[in-house]
Amino acid sequence: MKLIGILSSLLLSTGTAFAQQSPIIHDGEFNYLRAQFGDAWDAQDAEIDAKLAEIREANGGNPPNFLYILIDDISFGQMGDRKMNYVMGIETPSINQFATEGLSLMRMYTEPSCTPTRTAMLTGRHPVRAGVTEVKVALVGEGLPASEVTLPEILKEVGYNTVHVGKWHQGDIEQAYPHNQGFDWAAFPLHQQVQLSLMTPEAMRANNMLGYVPEGQNNQFLLDERFKPYGLVTGVEAVVGGTAREVDMSPGEVWTQAKYEEMNERYQRQALEQLERAAAEEEPFFLQYWPLYPLNFVYADKALSRNGGFHADKLQLLDGWIGDLLTKLEEAGEADNTIVVLMADNGLMYHYEGTSGLNQLIYRGGKTQHLEGGVRTDAFIRWPGVIEADSAAGDIFHVSDIYTTMARIAGATDHIPRDRIIDGIDQTALLLNGEGHGRRDYVYVYEGPVLRSVVKQEFKMHLPAPGQPGAAAPTFNIYRDPRELHPLVGYSLWAGASFQDMIKRHQKMIAKHPHSEIGRGIPYEGIDNLRPESELTRDVFMGWQN
Repeated sequence: MKLIGILSSLLLSTGTAFAQQSPIIHDGEFNYLRAQFGDAWDAQDAEIDAKLAEIREANGGNPPNFLYILIDDISFGQMGDRKMNYVMGIETPSINQFATEGLSLMRMYTEPSCTPTRTAMLTGRHPVRAGVTEVKVALVGEGLPASEVTLPEILKEVGYNTVHVGKWHQGDIEQAYPHNQGFDWAAFPLHQQVQLSLMTPEAMRANNMLGYVPEGQNNQFLLDERFKPYGLVTGVEAVVGGTAREVDMSPGEVWTQAKYEEMNERYQRQALEQLERAAAEEEPFFLQYWPLYPLNFVYADKALSRNGGFHADKLQLLDGWIGDLLTKLEEAGEADNTIVVLMADNGLMYHYEGTSGLNQLIYRGGKTQHLEGGVRTDAFIRWPGVIEADSAAGDIFHVSDIYTTMARIAGATDHIPRDRIIDGIDQTALLLNGEGHGRRDYVYVYEGPVLRSVVKQEFKMHLPAPGQPGAAAPTFNIYRDPRELHPLVGYSLWAGASFQDMIKRHQKMIAKHPHSEIGRGIPYEGIDNLRPESELTRDVFMGWQN
């Protein structure tokens, strides 16, 4: 461990010099900001390097561990706040307590849906740059390309032990599996909760999945028996360098809500086991836990919460599980030298608003939308003795910033690729020095491959329709109008040109560094115990691809 600490310290001390010799390629807007503040940031970076070295020395030369918890489809205000707990009729005491132990990021921006957000965090890039633009449900033969350099890959370069447990949702092809994208050990489902919790007899009877389960509709005119997805792989486990194996599923077995609940319990158990194992190793660890809950589409036999909605109830359950994980970290003796990040990937699944028990609360919109309700989530970061407890920051933070920030703290900045645009900004100064030290005051918000809005400071412009001038674009002051309901011409008259300049800077960098293509391949390759029905669905899928 001492050798790893010495090597990491050397990397840390040389990281800034390397970056000056071969700078990271950032987007045009960051370069525009750097031209104004670069000298001050460089001076601050020297202080940060000294502070990080001091922190490591105090921890025996050991770099910090990372525990990254990403929760699905929870809008801003739905966790971590006692007042909002009472508004919603749920209790999240573990998350509330955690929120008081570190920094609350009050302007965390994500992507509008789960696959793109996860790609942005893993690669430090807007997902469209990697060809990843949307959520996929069944077989697609696509996924995160091997050419992307992920956060766990660069952390492994400086000696980290890497683990993934839970939702993955980065594709159904072998190159996209987590154990082929930088993780030493992984347990994950090939698809996501639409398959796992909606495509079930129970969801049909709950009237939440329509037209899929045969018992719910009898069509004597049916011809194509392959129209509805079938035979999909469920959960697999794998080790780096090996193949994956599907677990807890027999040939011909029907996937049910009970199987889904067992999967969630298994992932929680494995997260605890892997945390305990990783904490006992000499190497620092990066453990990523992406729970499937609270996404769930069947009411519990007995409600846990006053709310009782099928998402809200599982959020309350998940709160207890997260508390157990944080307790395990404490018991392992690693809490003081572990950075814990807890956040959501995008806003609520508003399509089930009401019955799910969740609602839009402060910001309008939800999953799949560029509105604030789709891309603003709660986010909390704890680093004992370093980040001030019970603090908050109104600086803008994008999920891609996790990539560059964790890399900097780990001493792995020089392993970030220099041949492509990196959208993530190093926000270490914000974590160490607190509110007002962020290095981003903008966000580009995509829906799929389409740029839909641009945020700058407290202003947000929805892109105008083709042919319309910038002065006609709806422009909002997010502080005054958080639900984006009242565009005022007084904003757009002066801001239209500035927003258009931002878009031009963005487009010029895209022209200089074009987007990559999404990875493509044969679905389910690299899984060595495919069930016959999975082999059949893959064969049928590939039969028309050529």
